[in-house]
Amino acid sequence: MRAARTVATLDEADTGDHICQVLGPADDVLDRSRAFVADGALFGDKVMIVGAGLDAVGASAQLVLDPARLEGPLIAAVRREAATAGREGFRTLRVLHHVTPGFWPADPQELLRSELDLEEFAADSGALVVCAYSSADWDASTLEDVRCVHPHYLGSRPASPAFQVYRTGKDGWTVNGVIDAEGADAFGAILRTLLGQSTKVRLLCHGLEFFDAAGMSALADAARHLPDRKVILEGTNETVRLAWDVSGFAVPGVPVVMVP
Repeated sequence: MRAARTVATLDEADTGDHICQVLGPADDVLDRSRAFVADGALFGDKVMIVGAGLDAVGASAQLVLDPARLEGPLIAAVRREAATAGREGFRTLRVLHHVTPGFWPADPQELLRSELDLEEFAADSGALVVCAYSSADWDASTLEDVRCVHPHYLGSRPASPAFQVYRTGKDGWTVNGVIDAEGADAFGAILRTLLGQSTKVRLLCHGLEFFDAAGMSALADAARHLPDRKVILEGTNETVRLAWDVSGFAVPGVPVVMVP
């Protein structure tokens, strides 16, 4: 089963990992891309690099994509390459996405949606996906939000985010940590995205410590966002269930089910 962890270097990365890498000012994007390509060749992986101005990475990367030239969402291109990797004799697909602000809409939910797509893809396909963010290009709150949907982390800030949501098996998502006022908006956006793709979302909450009022409101609002949707929280502790009940959210109009 996949579990959240911090890696010291990309040498520790494994198939099925979805890593958020935060680059510091001194990190060289080209050097890191070439190292990623070299590791791919060592393990027999098909390598896909996504980022602007990275043509100099070299021919050893089977595919270098400029995000400005993508036709359709990134996940479509990634799934297409993964489908051919096995037939071409590769072990798996290895993706390095240098995420730059200029290629994303102002709405941060679009970025979360892309990261959730990549998280589901990595978990379900066994591919390795690394999303690299420059700390100079992104504000701290955005970096905190995107880290919430990466189970694996590499960078200069080892402290874990307040909560994480990541794929567990084919029919569920793990939620751990504390969802409070600071993370409520991100949690609501994550749930709305998941509910936009499925009428029922199963959250495994054995590691969820607590919801505050803002977190519970975000859960209720997301569950009611679209018709005929349901959120099932499994493994919730007694404190979480009691807080949900006494706050008045455990009513038929809120399609949320909490079970131990």
